[in-house]
Amino acid sequence: MSKLYFRYGAMNSGKSTALLQAAYNYEERSQYVLLAKPAVDSKGDRNVVSRLGVTREVDFLVEPNDDLRELFQQHAADFESRNSQPIACLLLDEAQFLTPDQVDQALEIAVLDSVPVLAYGIRTDFQTKSFPGSRRLLEIAHSLEELKTICRCGRKAMFNGRKLNGQFTFDGEQVAIDGDKVTYESLCATCYLEKLKSS
Repeated sequence: MSKLYFRYGAMNSGKSTALLQAAYNYEERSQYVLLAKPAVDSKGDRNVVSRLGVTREVDFLVEPNDDLRELFQQHAADFESRNSQPIACLLLDEAQFLTPDQVDQALEIAVLDSVPVLAYGIRTDFQTKSFPGSRRLLEIAHSLEELKTICRCGRKAMFNGRKLNGQFTFDGEQVAIDGDKVTYESLCATCYLEKLKSS
């Protein structure tokens, strides 16, 4: 039986790099993958973007009302008809932005369609609250793997601090994509609480 994997970590823990490496590993062995990400992630437009400078265009974007399994089946069938090769894996970037229903559909792809699904994302937002997609992945994924990074102080980073114009902020909408005004920094629990109390 194929499995649903959730590989998670704080910002800058190398999730997109790991996803691109997984795609490379499959394709090096002449096995083909589809890459997808939620459309709400506007960073990089239609690309998975690694901090190391590696990018790759996704095969499809997932809108909030889309049925992920139907989208996957359409794109897999199209690929197979053009290449006479099956899809060996679905790779999902920024999986925290999936809806809980879409996570359930990812499980169906793994179990009912027998295609492994590797989902990469963060657990919690800048207020340490879980994203709905991440919460559902933590509930039903067959395999959970934490990708680690370090805080500015050298401890293990667990949380994502949001900066607005360079200053830490703890108010606002759950989703604000990294850009000119909003940036993020991975923090350990001690540094996060220090920034929270001083804000």
